[in-house]
Amino acid sequence: MKKSKIVYKPVGLALGALSGMIAGAAFKQAWKLIEGEGDAPDALDEDRPWRQILLAAAVQGAIFAVVKATVERSGAQATRHVTGTWPA
Repeated sequence: MKKSKIVYKPVGLALGALSGMIAGAAFKQAWKLIEGEGDAPDALDEDRPWRQILLAAAVQGAIFAVVKATVERSGAQATRHVTGTWPA
């Protein structure tokens, strides 16, 4: 196994947890802007219309994907800076 992969493993785990927290906070703020409500609906919320549930799911998925890619790419670049090789 490459040195960069070994170095990146614990970094990747920590960054994964961090990206989840960042994405969750970003989604809450985005949902307040979109619907003006504090809580986004979940799939089992029978009082919310389909449109609102699917919109919340799409926005949440997009935010999580962008934050995850940003954090993982930054972690890989930092690993390359430390080890000299890309952690792939």
